Amino acid sequence: VQFVESGGGLVQPGGSLRLACTASGFTFSAYAMSWYRQAPGKERELVTTVSSPGGIINYADSVKGRFTISRDNTKNTVYLQMDSLKPEDTAVYYCHTWPRAFGSWGQGTQVTVSS
Repeated sequence: VQFVESGGGLVQPGGSLRLACTASGFTFSAYAMSWYRQAPGKERELVTTVSSPGGIINYADSVKGRFTISRDNTKNTVYLQMDSLKPEDTAVYYCHTWPRAFGSWGQGTQVTVSS
């Protein structure tokens, strides 16, 4: 099982980023998928979840209205469009199944929101 996250970077407050996570080693279309994030000194937290094929979506209150999750089962990929970014969104972002079905995590992708 492997998760490969990409798309992070340094962005100014109010800016946007689009993250992607490509998964392999399991039947992607059979699982709900989530994005998580871990800020320095804090525990990893659940950001958003999308069912398969994508009809049910949930967001943490802190990102509701700013982040959009989507998935492409033909590409085994889940996306996170992040708009109106705030400094408190700074974290390493990871994807995984929901609920967590496997022990391994990807390397994550760093998102830094700073002026």
